[in-house]
Amino acid sequence: MRFWTMMGLSMLTLSTAAAQQMSNGQQEYLNSCAVCHGVDGKGDGPMADVLRKRPANLTTLTRRNGGEFPYWRVYAMIDGRGLVPEHGERDMPVWGNQFLPDDVKKYGPYGGEAVTTERIQNLAGYVQTLQR
Repeated sequence: MRFWTMMGLSMLTLSTAAAQQMSNGQQEYLNSCAVCHGVDGKGDGPMADVLRKRPANLTTLTRRNGGEFPYWRVYAMIDGRGLVPEHGERDMPVWGNQFLPDDVKKYGPYGGEAVTTERIQNLAGYVQTLQR
């Protein structure tokens, strides 16, 4: 019994060590985005085939934008709260609304908004690192 406890603790330690080496943006991406966009951002996550519209390949955003990464467009797409509903349905979750309630519970209304904004900035920054 003691052996299995030690094995479990060492596996937890390895997982924690691996998580500590990841950026906040990468951790957030893996938790929130990879299921659709895939671990590498190519739009091939495990949910991609069951969605109505295939997720975007996030690795080509810079190339498709004339060689410049469209940071604020990516930020706005992730956040989603500023998009006008009359312009049509959105294909992905409004992450600003998804993140905010839990962040407000933890940090209060002002702190919660700041944390939500930081999470989205971390995500946009991580998507920038996926460019090929």
